Amino acid sequence: MFPLVHLLLVEDDEVEAEFVRRSLQHHGGKYVLHTVPDGLAALQVLRGQAGQPRLCRPYIILLDLNLPRLGGLEFLHALRQDPDLKHAVVFVRTTSNLERDKLAAYSYQIAGYCLKTADNVNCSKIFDLLDAYCTVVEFPREKALIGG
Repeated sequence: MFPLVHLLLVEDDEVEAEFVRRSLQHHGGKYVLHTVPDGLAALQVLRGQAGQPRLCRPYIILLDLNLPRLGGLEFLHALRQDPDLKHAVVFVRTTSNLERDKLAAYSYQIAGYCLKTADNVNCSKIFDLLDAYCTVVEFPREKALIGG
């Protein structure tokens, strides 16, 4: 069994966010879901800014690419430039099947690039993947990440 993992869903489509919430219910409370509508809000939660409590570790980010204010690729750029956040685990979950988007996302060391499907079959598979990932991977302690 793996530790309780916080999932930060960066998704501006409320219908899609609700589907993710429902899909998570089938995974037995292994995750705490936090949802934000864009990359700027995600950075604020990760940094504990703008009145937001800082997201607890361990966490995994599920990122859409097509977002208002600060898009997914711009978010990845800012994330990887931040010394406190640059090691964050990110899975992209998007409708974009463009090769240039895949290459750009992977250039920011994402853990995986997953396509949203009309029937949302891939969403359940993503959580199976996350379950396997969290079972096998060792997460560093919070103090180890911040030099304590």
